[in-house]
Amino acid sequence: MSLDVIRKKVLFHNSIDVWISACIEKNVQWNDIENYKKFISYLLKNNLNLKAFSLCAHEAGATEQEKTKFADMLSESKDPNAATYTIKLNDATLDVIRKFFD
Repeated sequence: MSLDVIRKKVLFHNSIDVWISACIEKNVQWNDIENYKKFISYLLKNNLNLKAFSLCAHEAGATEQEKTKFADMLSESKDPNAATYTIKLNDATLDVIRKFFD
């Protein structure tokens, strides 16, 4: 789903779902842990209001095996850029997210 589609569902989303949606929108492979960490680092450097969020992929309805594996691998890392955050998807935030891929 594109970022615009998930934005219409609820105002706040977890960073993994935002990452996956942004990658799908830009036709980029989403299951690379290092690229996710670069994405989070970029969002933090751009002063987005991210709140740390403990996500269990199994509890979050992540039924796809690949997404669950991705979330589990992130949870094993001590790197703060591997954490899951909540992100408020407004126009300014979407602009910052989309610029990451430029």
